[in-house]
Amino acid sequence: MSKVPTGTDLDVPVDEPSAETVNLPVIEPDEQATFDTSSLSRSPAPPSTRTRPLLRSRFGSLRYEILITFVLLLSLTMAGAMFALRQLLIDRVDDRIEEELQQEVQELRRLSNGRDPSTGRPFNGDIERIFEVFLQRNIPQDDQTMLTLMDGRPFLRPRKEPLYRIDHDQGLIETWSNITEPLRGRADTTAGGFDYLAVPILVDDAAAGVFVTGQFRDVQVGEVDDAVKTAALLSLITLLIGSVLAWRLAEKILRRVGTVSDAAYGISESDLHRRIQVEGRDEIAQMAETFNGMLDRLETAFTMQRAFIDDAGHELRTPITIIRGHLEVMGDDPKDREETKALVLDELDRMARMVDDLLLLAKSEKPDFLHFDTVEVSDLTVALFEKATALAARGWRLEGSGKGRIEADRQKLTQAMMQLAQNAVQHTRDGQPISIGSSVEGGAARFWVSDSGPGIPPAERERIFDRFARARGAFRSSEGAGLGLSIVKAIAEGHHGSVQLDTVVGKGSTFTLVLPVDQPHHDGATT
Repeated sequence: MSKVPTGTDLDVPVDEPSAETVNLPVIEPDEQATFDTSSLSRSPAPPSTRTRPLLRSRFGSLRYEILITFVLLLSLTMAGAMFALRQLLIDRVDDRIEEELQQEVQELRRLSNGRDPSTGRPFNGDIERIFEVFLQRNIPQDDQTMLTLMDGRPFLRPRKEPLYRIDHDQGLIETWSNITEPLRGRADTTAGGFDYLAVPILVDDAAAGVFVTGQFRDVQVGEVDDAVKTAALLSLITLLIGSVLAWRLAEKILRRVGTVSDAAYGISESDLHRRIQVEGRDEIAQMAETFNGMLDRLETAFTMQRAFIDDAGHELRTPITIIRGHLEVMGDDPKDREETKALVLDELDRMARMVDDLLLLAKSEKPDFLHFDTVEVSDLTVALFEKATALAARGWRLEGSGKGRIEADRQKLTQAMMQLAQNAVQHTRDGQPISIGSSVEGGAARFWVSDSGPGIPPAERERIFDRFARARGAFRSSEGAGLGLSIVKAIAEGHHGSVQLDTVVGKGSTFTLVLPVDQPHHDGATT
């Protein structure tokens, strides 16, 4: 219970509303005002809100799903916002009503403690004169009214006609005339809900009169509803505009996604040249770039696969043709049979080597291709040189031996270096120099083989590392399949390294394996 400050002649305590809501019409005739028995009809109740059923999408298009999801989310958000806005505004209406009721009582209290403006003297408990001066000075608003009671009957009210004549409501008059403490309540009238504050006027601790001030709450709530309806209309317009924009945006995004889909459908093993036009720098553009990169890799892989199959078929067809031809013409002569047998075995050995090389290249794509261990560079270099000298009678030289340790697959590294040494032998003559060496610096180990052969023309320097590729050299004496340098490259890349070529036509070539000293550990690698 809150209480208005009291003065000498007026005590205005403010109590909480009673448990029961009174439904009473009140009227009080006044000498200075004309009373009217007319009343306003009750304003119609707002139309009931019907819950709109959720639409179940019957469309398979992602565009409709995006639009429906957007509309549902935005509608729910706006509906929640409208509800919260209305509740907030109504709470403010209730706070403002409470404030204004208390303010009227405070003003009456201050007047009772003041002087009569006509005489300049204190009121000295003259309640009738206090009521007269107060109502002359205070003109209520359209949704507000006041009433004073003396001896349980209406005494004075403002001249302005209210929305509802509470002085004609006998039930409210009876309720207010008997109070001894402030009464805060709400009554239903034909003009809607009426919030009031009735305060007994105490003179010498006895009730000398009652002051009632009240407001028609439904009028202010109606203004709130009008504002909410306006906001709801603007929200509906926003929803419509947003839906159109969402439809256009979904169409734009899905059209670009459809371009990727169309490109995917248009791709076949024989046609991988199609690419997606990249527009912008957003996620769709990044997806298109990624897709184009995948197509580049696929096209390269399919091109290499076709070339590999063609070359492998050609390389295997030759020894098969040779073997068949000799077997078909082989006679009964023992010498002829021995010669044919030797030739067939040689071709079969060559086919076996080719198959072994192809299997090795196939395994190079697997994570367990290499088995790493700690290798002493100096010891490995010496061992490589000793093995190379047994390949052919050349002027072998050991150019240098690096100091340090690396993580590498010793067997595969030896295989790569022996392949480079064999390649140097095939392009040199007896007695020509071939150098082998190694070094360790800058976190990398280098193993090289240098020959004094004819060198490699610029047009063939990239091609010679492809499978089944052969360089055209003046002293080439091998009938191999052209897989040796491909194996060397696969072993180097398996070590996270590379093969470097330094060549001068007519002066020779140097192949260098560049390998990191420390290997990143990965699945399938044994250290």
